[in-house]
Amino acid sequence: MNPTPLIRPWFLRRLKALERYASSTEELQRAELRRILTAGERCLQARSNGINRHTSREDFCGRMEIADYASLRPLVMRMIAGEPDLLWPGVTRRFAQSSGTSDGKSKYIPVTDASLQRNHYRGASDTVTLYLARNPKSRLFSGKAFILGGSFSNELSLPANSKTRVGDLSANLIEAMSPLANIARIPSRHTALMADWSRKLPALVEASMNRNITNISGVPSWFLTVIRRVMERKGATELHEVWPNLEVFFHGGISFAPYRELYDSLIDPARMNYVETYNASEGFFAVRDRADAPGLLLLLDAGVFFEFRPIGGGEPLAAWEVEEGTIYEMIITATNGLWRFPLGDTVKIETVNPLRISIAGRTKSFINAFGEEVMVHNTDAALAKTCARLGCKVLDYTAAPVYTTDHSRGHHQWLIEFATPPRSIDEFAAELDAALTRENSDYQAKRQGNIFLAPLTVTVASKGLFDRWLASTGKLGGQRKVPRLANDRHLIDAMLKFNNPG
Repeated sequence: MNPTPLIRPWFLRRLKALERYASSTEELQRAELRRILTAGERCLQARSNGINRHTSREDFCGRMEIADYASLRPLVMRMIAGEPDLLWPGVTRRFAQSSGTSDGKSKYIPVTDASLQRNHYRGASDTVTLYLARNPKSRLFSGKAFILGGSFSNELSLPANSKTRVGDLSANLIEAMSPLANIARIPSRHTALMADWSRKLPALVEASMNRNITNISGVPSWFLTVIRRVMERKGATELHEVWPNLEVFFHGGISFAPYRELYDSLIDPARMNYVETYNASEGFFAVRDRADAPGLLLLLDAGVFFEFRPIGGGEPLAAWEVEEGTIYEMIITATNGLWRFPLGDTVKIETVNPLRISIAGRTKSFINAFGEEVMVHNTDAALAKTCARLGCKVLDYTAAPVYTTDHSRGHHQWLIEFATPPRSIDEFAAELDAALTRENSDYQAKRQGNIFLAPLTVTVASKGLFDRWLASTGKLGGQRKVPRLANDRHLIDAMLKFNNPG
């Protein structure tokens, strides 16, 4: 039985509202800000800044300062302890743990009831709406959705009687999902929320390999591992041998580009659709609405008011003020209690009517090829502790991802010039890998059990390598600065050409 034709009209009711994006950016975004201010005016953050439902957009931006996570952390920790009415009215019981701050191992993003319903679940529903609109012959609901999620494993010690839940965003979304939606997905909630991936991976294979899967959702690097294990168990050479009705992969979290070729080698491209989403711990922001249009469609009426700060400096612009082709830093005000919060992401405006964006990068260097969100403060700290432990000294370093292939797992490659080398590079690499897992909870999660991410490797740089590379770029001398991290290999591959010259 295929109930998709019966369910499809329910989703397409939303299509008319989404079509307004092409002509009503200012109207929709002003209305969304008003809705946020009306709902959030009772909280401390709004009251202390003189913000209420009558505040105009212009006054709002004048009164409420842009606040990064470091300034919000004290309020967030009070919220986790159960204190109400701080960043958002009422008590918030759910928090999404994510790496990425310079003042601690993790940040904890409030997941309010309002953000669940108006943002995260609406974003997921809009993604399905847009997919069904483009694919009238879809049989999406004739089988199960295979949703790959995280867990509530986290580094906080909560009281035994605490009702607060802290963990991956996906774990919060799965646990809070309605029973009706749970009927249409696998695995079971118990399996989906398992923390130990050495046990979870076999359980995922068992739960999925004999089911009628029509769609999958998750992070590309994680799902690749699961798919390969399923195919191994079934003795299949192509995934449609296992799941003949699989038609779409809803993916996000990291760039899909390095994985597309691998997926095409496992899944018949002619029978498969790929839908990219911009779904972060801080919110569900955008989705690819058309295969023939650049970028992702920004969701203008889904619990988020967007601002765009010019990279070269200047006052942030509203969504209706941006210019096509320009790169901005994105700032959000949302129903999760993040008021004028800089995401750390830069986006390029691809089109303005409707407003489509592409992710241009991060405001700071990082590696997030596998969902690990490793920042420079993580690598600096891990390297310093490793050197102190092993009695070695480093002159310079850079690191980049090595992507998963048919024959090897992905990992990080470090290129290091030593002033005092360690007695054993292998020992150094192992110690550095362990130190990095202690510094970054997302890296630790991806490294668990050597399932998704292999140990990092260290390549020793010849003496003066970085100077030779900098000289080739014209930046040797006063502008001397070696990029510490990159999310692709263009820098490290260029540097490696200067290693052991001749």
